[in-house]
Amino acid sequence: MSEVNQKFDGVFVLDHPLIQHKLALLRDKNTNTKEFRELLSEVAMLMAYEVTRDLPLRPVDVETPIGTAHCQMIEGKKLALVPILRAGLGMVDGMTNLIPMAKIGHIGLYRDPKTLEPVEYYCKLPDDIENRDVILLDPMLATGGSAAAAVSFLKKRKIEHIKFVCLVAAPEGITRLHEDYPEIPIYCAGLDGGLNDHAYIVPGLGDAGDRLFGTK
Repeated sequence: MSEVNQKFDGVFVLDHPLIQHKLALLRDKNTNTKEFRELLSEVAMLMAYEVTRDLPLRPVDVETPIGTAHCQMIEGKKLALVPILRAGLGMVDGMTNLIPMAKIGHIGLYRDPKTLEPVEYYCKLPDDIENRDVILLDPMLATGGSAAAAVSFLKKRKIEHIKFVCLVAAPEGITRLHEDYPEIPIYCAGLDGGLNDHAYIVPGLGDAGDRLFGTK
């Protein structure tokens, strides 16, 4: 894992070769829906390794068939995965492959085509969400409006520990999210140059939701 320069403090680009290889395939316009869905889940699973790197451990003794092994296990940390609908759903299965004990919430947002601002249409979170560390999922961090709005919903529930995880981020989105919530770390697989006139990341990978679900 490599940390981006000081201009984007608190942003981590996950540069593992497997992640970078699969991201290249996700970017390819010729990758079909089935392949895109599988790759997105795989990348999310790989990213989960780094995103959960700081989970606390406790020492345990385990009896093997031969003797006693002094091991470590996760110290009962409660986690929640919260995808931003709809594209964030594509990252859930990969994450839960590694952290099956995590509860799952959902936040539904869409971007107004005229104002480009996020509009909430759904929010359903676990009852004990305030006692959990939240991993907020969305493949694209473009304008940052949806991410900031989703974080605001979580903050209203008095959630203290939030991480934002995406495939591709734009400087505009990073700046927006960190202007509102500078304490939130951002994990991404790629950091692109910026946005076009339609607020799409360039070069990006297109509309992640459309490519994930085969819609236009």
